[in-house]
Amino acid sequence: MLCAALATIVPPGAANSQQGRDPANQEPTDMRIRMAFDGRIMTATLYNNPSARDFFSMLPLHLIVSDYAHNEKIAYLPRKLTEEGSGPFGNEQPYDLCYFMPWGNLAMFYADYRHPGLIRLGRFDEGEQALHVRGEFPLHIERI
Repeated sequence: MLCAALATIVPPGAANSQQGRDPANQEPTDMRIRMAFDGRIMTATLYNNPSARDFFSMLPLHLIVSDYAHNEKIAYLPRKLTEEGSGPFGNEQPYDLCYFMPWGNLAMFYADYRHPGLIRLGRFDEGEQALHVRGEFPLHIERI
């Protein structure tokens, strides 16, 4: 009964104020990035979660992008991102941009994947075919 009474006095906007804290939040934001390597340009839209916001705050970055396994490219960040509120997510798809918590690197998928140690940061909007180019290259990431 007390819980029901308290629930009625919580302002309607209070529940919505936590929306941006959801690690699985896949709501696009106005945080857009451009990645360039090997003369190719990709763009991505970041999601509304603490790790994506932390990544965006680090830009611009100059990194090295390289192949990993058979389905992704990776790039090591200069420091680890916040894992505040991290948790599992579903519906993994090629062209997701993720953060791999154990190693502290970006994971850019161009084929199917599944791994519990990931936080999804966003999705590529265009130019994602560049991820299929094999090799190691200087990578520039900036806000747009």
